[in-house]
Amino acid sequence: MTVVYEDNHIIIVNKTASEIVQGDKTGDVPLSETVKLYLKEKYRKPGNVFIGVTHRLDRPVSGLVVFAKTGKALSRLNELFKNGEVEKTYWAIVKQPPAETEGELVNYLVRNEKQNKSYAYDTEKPGSKKAVLHYRLIARSDNYSLLEVGLKTGRHHQIRCQLARIGCPIKGDLKYGFPRSNPDGSICLHARRVRFVHPVSKEPIDVTAPVPPGNLWRSFGEMEGLTD
Repeated sequence: MTVVYEDNHIIIVNKTASEIVQGDKTGDVPLSETVKLYLKEKYRKPGNVFIGVTHRLDRPVSGLVVFAKTGKALSRLNELFKNGEVEKTYWAIVKQPPAETEGELVNYLVRNEKQNKSYAYDTEKPGSKKAVLHYRLIARSDNYSLLEVGLKTGRHHQIRCQLARIGCPIKGDLKYGFPRSNPDGSICLHARRVRFVHPVSKEPIDVTAPVPPGNLWRSFGEMEGLTD
């Protein structure tokens, strides 16, 4: 992880594709604990360090994760996320470009807990949740396309599932129909930018993560001068 923004109340980090945000059955050290250790060492804090998890990214996804450093910030950030007041922008590399270069996808997602997978439908189903995203094609190479995705809802595997539904599975995402995995186990989905009003100071926060390592990401970034 790399810290990209920090103040007294929040810390935003750029996670690698292999890190988990919260502990799970693997027993691997979660990002939340790594952030706690970072703060403990940086400020020489005795005892426990408070870190509040406000949202999650799937393990194979890289990019920005927002944590709260105080209880006040956590409760207010939770409200911002719940009310859709945190603007999240993702980059996704897909093999097949969408039929339209820009559009809004509206589906109803049904989550299968056993498979840890969501299924997208065009109409409501029992137990389904409405999922809405906006995408636009921002770059193309000989073999791949780069999409910018704005999430309007936050559902389980939403981007992965909805893009696969229109025939654009994300590079490396075997679960949603891409034919080959990436060597490092990642998928080419990156939480690129996050924007919201600071929960305490009320100042606008607008943070962008560098593109992940790798020639394909780098070439897309350079193509349109999109690297930092």
